[in-house]
Amino acid sequence: MSGAGGESSRPAAAARSAALAGLATLLYKELLRFWKVAFQTVAAPILTTLLYLLIFGHVLEGNVRVYDRLSYTAFLVPGLVMMSMLQNAFANSSSSLIQSKVTGNIVFVLLPPLSYVEFFAAYVAAAVVRGLAVGAGALAVTLPFAPLGVAHPLWAMLFALVGTATLGAMGVLAGIWAEKFDQLAGFQNFVIVPFTFLAGVFYSIHSLPAFWQQVSRFNPFFYMVDGFRYGFHGVSDVAPLASLGVTGAFLALLSAVTLALLKSGYRLRQ
Repeated sequence: MSGAGGESSRPAAAARSAALAGLATLLYKELLRFWKVAFQTVAAPILTTLLYLLIFGHVLEGNVRVYDRLSYTAFLVPGLVMMSMLQNAFANSSSSLIQSKVTGNIVFVLLPPLSYVEFFAAYVAAAVVRGLAVGAGALAVTLPFAPLGVAHPLWAMLFALVGTATLGAMGVLAGIWAEKFDQLAGFQNFVIVPFTFLAGVFYSIHSLPAFWQQVSRFNPFFYMVDGFRYGFHGVSDVAPLASLGVTGAFLALLSAVTLALLKSGYRLRQ
């Protein structure tokens, strides 16, 4: 009996091993894709973040006070770092998919025996890695301008992971939907950029009129930025647990929709 059970478990174990190998291979391919052009995909966003800090910090430092014990530059740094992580996590998964669709080599990703869950996981994981790489670099170049303490490092890391995973999933969704580069550019320009810029990166929502404070609370990106900033300064506009709940629910919703589209083959296998 035990021998028969051992025999029957071998195909299942082999299948799991093959699936993990496929997932690892696709993830490696996605990591290699952005790392081969790291000057464009990592260094350029870090430079952009530094320029934002130099311009806004220089102009508004001494004129704007967000929290009593924080300088404006110290307030600004975590928001800029999170914004760069979110935008680059989205760019990684979305650009990879649209390039594969336009050039026609998406077939080489779809033909191997990968499940739609493994497909999704590889693209999102690569987006998280790129987002974190950009975030680490942006934090390193901005620290000399505003030395930061890290009040709650686990909260900061948790929001960094959840935020980049959320934007990675959104990038997969956008890459599935878009059929041309200009459609993807429209999605980024009219959805991603406004939502990140209006997420409290440059201001506290408590400085806004009451109506716009309420509007800001419908922006899921706001909770990612606010929670990440809490990890550094220990102060936030919303309780971090509430921010994590909103961000986690948004990630779950995006993942469910994207997985359903991948399972159906929408605009990929058709």
